[in-house]
Amino acid sequence: MSFPSSWTTAPQQPDARFFEQAAQRQSALTKPSGSLGRLENVAVQLAGLQGTKTPAVDQIQISVFVGDHGICEEGVSAYPQAVTAQMIANFANGGAAISVLAKSLGADLEVVNLGTVSDVAPGLPGVIDARIAPCTRNFAATDAMTTEQVCAALNHGDAAAQRAADKGSQLFIGGDMGIGNTTSATAIASSLMGKNPMKLTGPGTGLDLAGVRHKAEVIISAIQRHDNDDDGQDAMAVLKAFGGFEIAALAGAIAGCAARTIPVLIDGYIVSVAALVAVSHQPDIRPWLLFAHRSAEPGHQAILDALNAEPLLDLGMHLGEGSGAAAAVPLLRIACELHNGMASFEDAGVSTKKQ
Repeated sequence: MSFPSSWTTAPQQPDARFFEQAAQRQSALTKPSGSLGRLENVAVQLAGLQGTKTPAVDQIQISVFVGDHGICEEGVSAYPQAVTAQMIANFANGGAAISVLAKSLGADLEVVNLGTVSDVAPGLPGVIDARIAPCTRNFAATDAMTTEQVCAALNHGDAAAQRAADKGSQLFIGGDMGIGNTTSATAIASSLMGKNPMKLTGPGTGLDLAGVRHKAEVIISAIQRHDNDDDGQDAMAVLKAFGGFEIAALAGAIAGCAARTIPVLIDGYIVSVAALVAVSHQPDIRPWLLFAHRSAEPGHQAILDALNAEPLLDLGMHLGEGSGAAAAVPLLRIACELHNGMASFEDAGVSTKKQ
């Protein structure tokens, strides 16, 4: 299996003319310039990325990538790994937060199962069987993934981007589920950014202070082991070292959407780490990303800073699943409606600002 072309080739850049046209329209609408704040900026950004005068986010693809983590052998999570497989059934049955949000938004929701320790019932609606292995390896002792597994996960992410393109999606949201994945994400982020894991590590699903400290110590030890290897600190080496399947697939989906000119609305901590991997590997991906919310996970702000990102919302959320991104969609839709529907000063016969 080879790496997807979207991972090895830089995406085309958005056409600057559409950003300029959208900005000119915003300045001509019946309001003081800038009075709608970031709603104006979002509309201009979407118009530029979509290459249109009338941006819209009516057709949305939400892909939740699921995978278990071998690092859970080190006692880094407050929940048992059986929860990962159980949540796949919950997604399929419509009981999860992202299931409810997707239904409310009229968005297409799929769940991509990359591998769980516990069995998943066959034939669940909306669940794609893309199992690579029951879980990644324990990165406290060895690399989380083989090169072949990284390649497989990236291809599964790219395939999700292709499905979104085939549906004519105007926006892509990636979500995550996997007990232990905040440990994996923190190891990746700490390694790529050269940050102290003690400052980035958070409670995840609910660890107490002693649990958070143990989690950070596991990550520090693993990074020290990796630093002694000959692979260096490039994005691919870091992804291979610390996993997980769903983070790699998210990075592949982000790159795949950029290659297919689909804007991506980035969710919280885990998806932002996947975006950090993708942008570190290929910086030209960055213009295709919008950021939905600031997670309550303590390490998220450092990742946002590294990506030069200012999210739309700060609601104290840290669920994952793509839920924070889905919660931000109504704001994007309002921004588009205002941009497309407001009258200009000329059309409305309203006087402009005195010169």
